[in-house]
Amino acid sequence: MAATGAWRIFDIDWQIIGSRQPGWRPKLELMTDRRTPTVLLAVGHGSVDIYQGIVPVMVPFLVAERHYDYLAVTGFVLAANVLNSLVQPLFGLLNDRWEMRWLIPASTLLAGIGVALVGFAQWYPLSLAVIALSGVGVAAYHPAAARMARSVTGGDHVRMSWFSLGGNIGFALAPALVTPLLAFGGLAAAPVLVLPALVGTLVTLPLLGRRAAAERRAASAKARVTAGDNWPEFGVLTLIIVLRSMAYLGLSTFLALFVFQRVGNSPLVGGIALFVLYASGAVGTWLGGKLAARFGRLPVMRVSYAVSALALAGVAFVPGPALLAFVALAALSSYAPFSLHITLGQDYLPSRIGTASGVTLGLAVSVGGMFAPALGALAGATSLQTTLACLIVLPVLGALLALRLRDPRPRPPIQSLQQVGSVNTVD
Repeated sequence: MAATGAWRIFDIDWQIIGSRQPGWRPKLELMTDRRTPTVLLAVGHGSVDIYQGIVPVMVPFLVAERHYDYLAVTGFVLAANVLNSLVQPLFGLLNDRWEMRWLIPASTLLAGIGVALVGFAQWYPLSLAVIALSGVGVAAYHPAAARMARSVTGGDHVRMSWFSLGGNIGFALAPALVTPLLAFGGLAAAPVLVLPALVGTLVTLPLLGRRAAAERRAASAKARVTAGDNWPEFGVLTLIIVLRSMAYLGLSTFLALFVFQRVGNSPLVGGIALFVLYASGAVGTWLGGKLAARFGRLPVMRVSYAVSALALAGVAFVPGPALLAFVALAALSSYAPFSLHITLGQDYLPSRIGTASGVTLGLAVSVGGMFAPALGALAGATSLQTTLACLIVLPVLGALLALRLRDPRPRPPIQSLQQVGSVNTVD
């Protein structure tokens, strides 16, 4: 006799199926729910991107416990991003040729293991190596996950923003979870940081079981693409994302130390500033999808980069705790176009979704970390305030370059944000 049961956990439908025969073992499967794939992808995305947020959180503790200077700690940001930048296009190309769903949980585990090993790696080069290992995990994850997200969401602005939002929430949770842990246990507690990867892997595995049919449909849709790939505009978009990456990674790398100097003499103050940065970035991702559904992607991008330049000026020059308001504004404006970069890149390269995803969600974002040592040298030669002030020019250049782009999709009809919210829900 068949045995079935169903219930809801975290607003996701599950069911247990099987047969009550000798040796029967219950099998847990996801019930058919259009909302479920997006939710699971968002959670899995957060469990990976938390490791990108953890590295800047570790910086004050690496300085305090292991006595590294500014240039040395920027090496960790470089290690977390350089291999990410180099191998991300390769993973994108591989995902364009073959179905590699297994890479999503495998890369999640690799990202977590690399960060956890920092607690055992006392030798500086070894610490760089394990952080680089985590970066490879992050690099492998994004093209495969973004391809799956494109299939699940159909490239919808709001739904893609929810996928991106999951990663931004992971960033936001990094200082909130990691700062108290390291403040209490020091870097010796770093092995505990493998737990998010384990959770992300377990959450993603049920989704992979139902991806085969969807992947076949995505391959069929790819075969029907008739529009040519627009490499020139994709190149301009990539340059814009690189500029955004340089500004944001420069801010996140030095923000904890800068606030430590300007506001209070405790690493916890820096953790609070990073939490404001990442949490506001998560809100900005969601807001960007909503605004793009009303006004179009490119207008939102251009205004966001202009506002970002003003916000960075406030971070650098406004004294006292008030600078945290500009930290929030900088994150909001920097992340509003985040999911829009992904959908634009995929629309510019409709026959190379994996490659477009690898560049816009990974390579162009992480390559900014390659400039971290130069920023560290500048900070050592001048000051953190001067270094942050130099970042202002980057979003200005991004806004000017965005004026050259054209949106390959027709602009949506103007509608109220209330209508957008009611129509474009994650379902």
